[in-house]
Amino acid sequence: MQSVVITGASTGIGWATAKLLLGRGFRVFGSVRKKADADRLKGEFGANFTPLLFDVTDEAAVLAAAREVRTALGGETLIGLVNNAGIAVPGPVLELAADQFRRQFDVNVIGPIITTQAFGPLLGVDPSLKGPRGRIVMISSVAGKNGNPLMSAYSASKHAVEGLSESLRREMMLFGIDVIIIAPGAVKTPIWSKAEEVDISTYKNSPYFPALQRVREFMLNLGAIGLPPENIAERIAQALTLPSPKVRYSITPDPMRHLISAVLPKRMVDKIIAKRLGLMPPA
Repeated sequence: MQSVVITGASTGIGWATAKLLLGRGFRVFGSVRKKADADRLKGEFGANFTPLLFDVTDEAAVLAAAREVRTALGGETLIGLVNNAGIAVPGPVLELAADQFRRQFDVNVIGPIITTQAFGPLLGVDPSLKGPRGRIVMISSVAGKNGNPLMSAYSASKHAVEGLSESLRREMMLFGIDVIIIAPGAVKTPIWSKAEEVDISTYKNSPYFPALQRVREFMLNLGAIGLPPENIAERIAQALTLPSPKVRYSITPDPMRHLISAVLPKRMVDKIIAKRLGLMPPA
């Protein structure tokens, strides 16, 4: 039975990917941060799902989980590591606290580094293990190629994931381990619905406050109109199993809009976005 580790498996893309792979005969190890989620997923998914209790920023906990997985594999390799766990921290660069930037990067960038270092040996870097070399799937975003105002920390973290993945793919060629980027657009996932919980009152005296209100409404809307996470799960499954996968897959609910944004001059796109959010300077 082929085995996969998925981070951030409690909801959204991680949950949908675990369900899909289990249905196709994989054994799935899924990370969660809460014991209640571990118990819930075990009940939902059954015997071939093993919850791993860790936060991706906690290196000691991740290493302990990797030892647990190594024991369960019994000398076999992992077929895949899906670095999915992530958060989105809104705010303008001029006013977002540095510790919030660090939190964004700790989860979205340092987290995948920690998990890749911990589980990488099980993908085939360790020559003592038997079985095919595994693959690493990095969950980026369309924001990994575009910069969104007032979501600068998130966009910057996903740009970092893109660069990290590109470099990692070339490094892992030494071991025959592939690295594939999945870059979704809007997805119906709690990462956006949590925007309602974000306290933007600290910006009430900021010139950015009206635009931040619009961004929060936009984020909440993404959670309602985005792609079903099952669509992303299917692409992840392909990345893990196709004989010759692409190095990067982008999947969005409105590909034409993203294509237009890609071909229009940057200054024109700047003005379109600024007008929509109320970021144009006074006349």
